[in-house]
Amino acid sequence: MTKDQVHNVTGTTTSTPFKGRREDRRLLTGAGRYTADRSLPGEAHAAFLRADRAHARIAALDVGPALAAPGVLAVLTGRDAAAAGYNRGQPLMPPARGEPMKVPTGPALALDRVRFVGEPVAIVVAETAHEAQDAAERIVVDYDDLPAVVDARAALEAGAPLLHDDVPGNLAFDTAFGDGAAVGAAFARAAHVVRLEQESARVVGNPMEPKAALAAWDGEVLDLWSSSQGSTGMRMSLAGLTGLPPERVRVHAEDVGGAFGIRGNAYPEYAAMALASRRVGRPVKWVASRSETFLSDYHGRAVWMSAELALDAEGRFLAIRHDWVCDLGAYPSAAGAVTNTVNAALMAGGAYAIPAVCGRTRLGVTNTVPITAYRGAGRPDMAFMVERLVDEAARETGLDRLEIRRRNFIPREAFPYAIPSAPAAEAYDSADFHALLDAALAQADWDGFAARREEAEARGRLRGIGCAVFIEPAGGVSPTDEAAITFEPDGSILLHEVAIASGQGHETVLPELAARILQVEPERITLRAGRMDGPSLKGGGAFGSRTMMSMGNVAVAAARVVLDKGRDLAAEALEADPGDIAYADGAFHIVGTDRAIGLSALARAHPGALDGRAELPAPKAFPSGAHVAEVEVDPDTGTTELVRYVSVDDCGVVVNQALLEGQIWGGLLQGLGQVFGEVCRYDEEGQMLSASFMDYAMPHADLVKRVTIELMLVPSPGNALGVKGVGEAGTVGSLPTAMNAILDALRPRGVRRLEMPASAARVWQALRSG
Repeated sequence: MTKDQVHNVTGTTTSTPFKGRREDRRLLTGAGRYTADRSLPGEAHAAFLRADRAHARIAALDVGPALAAPGVLAVLTGRDAAAAGYNRGQPLMPPARGEPMKVPTGPALALDRVRFVGEPVAIVVAETAHEAQDAAERIVVDYDDLPAVVDARAALEAGAPLLHDDVPGNLAFDTAFGDGAAVGAAFARAAHVVRLEQESARVVGNPMEPKAALAAWDGEVLDLWSSSQGSTGMRMSLAGLTGLPPERVRVHAEDVGGAFGIRGNAYPEYAAMALASRRVGRPVKWVASRSETFLSDYHGRAVWMSAELALDAEGRFLAIRHDWVCDLGAYPSAAGAVTNTVNAALMAGGAYAIPAVCGRTRLGVTNTVPITAYRGAGRPDMAFMVERLVDEAARETGLDRLEIRRRNFIPREAFPYAIPSAPAAEAYDSADFHALLDAALAQADWDGFAARREEAEARGRLRGIGCAVFIEPAGGVSPTDEAAITFEPDGSILLHEVAIASGQGHETVLPELAARILQVEPERITLRAGRMDGPSLKGGGAFGSRTMMSMGNVAVAAARVVLDKGRDLAAEALEADPGDIAYADGAFHIVGTDRAIGLSALARAHPGALDGRAELPAPKAFPSGAHVAEVEVDPDTGTTELVRYVSVDDCGVVVNQALLEGQIWGGLLQGLGQVFGEVCRYDEEGQMLSASFMDYAMPHADLVKRVTIELMLVPSPGNALGVKGVGEAGTVGSLPTAMNAILDALRPRGVRRLEMPASAARVWQALRSG
């Protein structure tokens, strides 16, 4: 794998020379502390019995053989969970406008009925993990099978098998956005109308660290160790599952081996673990197998999309209309509704000045694993649909793909730009789409592509090039965020916040930001993220490309509070007026004199008095980008090679360029994984056909051969640092870019439509039936 040079095109950067991530030594030498590495004295071990069918009534459940097995301490079922009030329901993130969402509830373990393969039916607690697993296999369950439905479109049809009595027609939520009347009028006068139907297939998050939990009780307080993206959200989620007040719940996470959205909230298994620990009076630990990861970690995507674009005779966009059917799985997750409603609506017009925009989104329940936010959370799907539609509009009208985009871009001078598909208060803050596209085309040598295509044809290969331009929402989520800075007796400094890293480099970059304000070496500041033994803080987790905007800005604000407090204390210590006190190089001094006192000395002299705390409204911004991909297809085998990829992103001011590039790389690989191989499929009976790495294609490092990452910096006016967020940009841009390139390669052979993933078999078949 090679990577081209990285450029800063415009704007400014506050990035400092990269010395390596502070956390890397610990993580690369095996000294990381993941959930499975945590143990408590006297702990027992748990295993789950899971449903082996997608839809059935539980006619009988005999746990006697399991209770008689060696080492078994307890076996709990749905009746135990229901009696204790431990359920699978939890606070939902608010979806878009519409009637209240229909939310089925039930105990943390299946009671009377199972609704997807992998749903937990019972938990066994034993002295060892192997004893628990052996005993779980002895539980006898008699099922009365029921018809299953695994496609959300089929689930919404009349006569489909009903999953929940309180969700009529399997329709959990139905919402609309934009101005339907204005869109209808625009379509009526349009010279061209382009229609497209596509699927963003179900995918499995598959973090390196499987789901795991360790539950223990400290009197009436529940402690839970588990992978998490943020302590506040996990605490509230677990409180919702158990019925405990939040102050009686403590959640803990140190290192997290990947998250991608699926570690944002508590799982029903965690509530079952809490109940099991309560029942046996000991800590209880559980580490999922990789099979359980496939069958019970919440999945992503699973959206069926159709859209129409209306154009005038000159190729200007008049209106766009969307119709989505989204799979929620068997139960709504906390983020399942908001993922494909709020985020998608904010991107429904893409980077284009489309006067009229509207859409409808329906969320249906099916006999499958629940869906949650997965890297991009609705953003890649909408970017994919808009940019595929624009390419088809170019083909329909005969306009050049680049010209039709340039003709319809929102101009830079129009920002802030009111979003037609969103409430009046929502506006894109800043972007420069013309400059983004120009930079991407130059890096990709777009003008030289014709010669490369001709050379490929001489070798019997099909070569294609594609582009995409996008703007996406980032940030927000929680109303406010807090951070605190405290001083230890030895002079070290602790920075406290709630977002928990899963590979982003928080331990490196957040102390760097605070250190710049305090003018001390970053090594003196240690990040304490999501800790229950520190200050109680509000805030969202590490999702939605929000951490630098939210936690970065509030960390800087907390450091400024420290300096404000320190100035008064220094004035007292130096017997001077506070107005005569200045701060530089880690010390307060009287202006015009050599009298000074260091920050550390002041903290030691006044224990606790220098500690600072800040709270800020959670900012929102709109990162944007232009990507170009070039592919080559072997028509005899359908094998597609990604020969070049260019990513030009506007993520605002860059704080740490190396970490930012890492986020773009990660996002690209996840998006390209979905384009070229990842897909989770069920058969008609609800059995997962891709529940192992033998059947589920994960992206490999050799998927990308030549990648250019370029940054264009248009600072966000919505936060002091001017940052915009970058965690999902690679995924948002890569889905439409790569698919546009693949279809460009196949179009000369008559292929007009192709669903993701563009596997060799699918491409080969498309060429044969083109």
